[in-house]
Amino acid sequence: MRQSIVLSSLLSLVSVSFYLHASGLPTGAASEQTPLNTDSGIVLRVPAAATDNRLQDMPAKVCTPFCVNPLALNEDVDTVDELAVIQFMEASQTGGNGVLVDARSPNWHQRGTIPGSQNIPASVFERTADDAELTAVLENLGAQPRHDVSVLRRTFEILGFLGGKMKTANWDFSQAQALVLWCNDPWSGESPRAIKALLSLGYPAEKLHYYRGGLQTWESLGLTTVTPAANQLAINQ
Repeated sequence: MRQSIVLSSLLSLVSVSFYLHASGLPTGAASEQTPLNTDSGIVLRVPAAATDNRLQDMPAKVCTPFCVNPLALNEDVDTVDELAVIQFMEASQTGGNGVLVDARSPNWHQRGTIPGSQNIPASVFERTADDAELTAVLENLGAQPRHDVSVLRRTFEILGFLGGKMKTANWDFSQAQALVLWCNDPWSGESPRAIKALLSLGYPAEKLHYYRGGLQTWESLGLTTVTPAANQLAINQ
């Protein structure tokens, strides 16, 4: 055990020395020494230059759009599994009050998609509130635009009266359809971005559902996929 600890410590020291050499920092015995704790509990002595501003200014790892997404995107938005998606397809879609949204870009959609999905890229939901395509998409999903809402009425809605939970100054989401949004896999950011944008528009969280597994998990379970030509669905239907 002691030999393993010593070997681990030596390997750590070699790694530090190699990094210092590659960074142009001093590694000689005459340089000022600073203690460095290792995972084994043994304290190594490395040059103090290793803690200078050049290392402190190194950027921390930033999560890219392909970092694993959390299981819950929002405390009010349900994360669903494959069985729930199938049940949604059977109940909500056949009843005409639910839409399965492929939030990926069109080129990904064209390679294959979950049956019944409409391709509405996340970027559409991220457009400005007065964008014509965004307006058309929201109307297609059952939202109704609002105009000239009085201050008094809007005040009551904000207080929770007159169905205010489903309304904003610009949109009435009372009849908006339930959505299940998905993209490629748990690492992809399109469906999380779409959900975030929809929430900012006022789309009710209880009408949004996140299929985190995406197409990768769907296919890994042997579930059916189709090409857009076979699917024959578009966002303007």
